[in-house]
Amino acid sequence: MSKKTYMRLLGTGSYLPKKIVTNDDLSQFVETSDEWIKQRVGIHSRHFAEGEETTLFMAEAAAKKALEASNTEPNEIGLVLVATATADYIMPSVASTLQARLGIPSCPAMDINAACSGFVYLVDIAKQYIENGACKKVLLVASERLSRILDWKDRTTCILFGDGAGATIFGQSDQPGVVTSIIHSNGNGCDMLNIKNSIPDVLYDGSAYATYMTMEGNKVFRHAVAALSGLVTELLDDSDLKGSDIDWLVPHQANYRIISAAAKKLKMPMDRVVVTLDTHGNTSAASIPLALDYAVRKGMIVRGETILLEAFGAGLVWGGCILKY
Repeated sequence: MSKKTYMRLLGTGSYLPKKIVTNDDLSQFVETSDEWIKQRVGIHSRHFAEGEETTLFMAEAAAKKALEASNTEPNEIGLVLVATATADYIMPSVASTLQARLGIPSCPAMDINAACSGFVYLVDIAKQYIENGACKKVLLVASERLSRILDWKDRTTCILFGDGAGATIFGQSDQPGVVTSIIHSNGNGCDMLNIKNSIPDVLYDGSAYATYMTMEGNKVFRHAVAALSGLVTELLDDSDLKGSDIDWLVPHQANYRIISAAAKKLKMPMDRVVVTLDTHGNTSAASIPLALDYAVRKGMIVRGETILLEAFGAGLVWGGCILKY
């Protein structure tokens, strides 16, 4: 009987724009304050992309670090997946242009838009390719330039987000890697959080519409807490694990209260939760791989430890995975 093939995390990488914007900086042109932002969401500062720091630029920078960390050559990659809601072009995809920039030979390359849950969606998709033997190594990148689509008159939303990119290389292994992966979507929540397409700028009746993000924060918060609580139970049940078996929680970095609720569900102390929200803000799909790379490079997460990733975003979409690093 042949051995089961697993998908294992081989290396991580990330990129954060050079410009750091503090809460005090925002208060110069937004009606807000450092204290107000920190008390409500736990953010102190975030990074904003400028000039050449496009979604593709950030994706490439993060991908190169992941390739280096995993000792992987571009010609070893058999699948390129990019999670983003802020691509530089409607077409072609970021994945295709990234493939060309990195010199990766012909293989499937595509973008996935699952909002803040984009990275865990990538993991779930890649798992099928790896475990079915369709390819041996995959490049998963999440890159977001959210500062382009924020309404600076909406102080409840514009203070939350930042820019950045995170990348991972996963590969085949005969040792347990991604133990379980679960993703969900409920399109009935689409109106709670969305960004309308900027093409065309004017509708057929001559009216224009907004191209920035709109969000009903309180509704999203309630749905997120409920959905992620149920997700943690699903992931543990599906993997035959207990909360005490999880060494680290790496959640989507959206709101400190949501992160705390997930940790409480696992009965996990906050010093075992990777939190980058305070200095990154919410970087949507990029937040989990950014936090993962931070924790790996800081020596917080080490080989052999079990990690739970989870995210919730516009759609409404949510999902997560448990993996052994």
